[in-house]
Amino acid sequence: QVQLVESGGGLVQPGGSMRLACQASGIIFKIYTMAWYRQAPGKQRELVARLTGTGTTNYVDSVMGRFTISRDRAENMVYLQMNSLEPEDTAVYFCNARHDFTGAASWGQGTQVTVSS
Repeated sequence: QVQLVESGGGLVQPGGSMRLACQASGIIFKIYTMAWYRQAPGKQRELVARLTGTGTTNYVDSVMGRFTISRDRAENMVYLQMNSLEPEDTAVYFCNARHDFTGAASWGQGTQVTVSS
């Protein structure tokens, strides 16, 4: 059974940095695509960053060059390093794991990120 637990959210000033962490259990990274999504109030959930089992990364245009997704295989952790944060980055951030063969997807509970002065 896949379980994802996010941590690291909170309040940060514009221009600041924050790192989100996702503790994953019940998965094997090489056959899962890991991703971070976010959902702002009144908006649809959107894909922020994705990391495939082979190491390929993709980012939504609005975070390109500011956010970095990475993983630690030994610790079964996925991270989202967020730099130069903007008020528009305020949202609940969700960790997602999708099995590359079955398509089965799992979600974490989400962590709130608020960018405000």
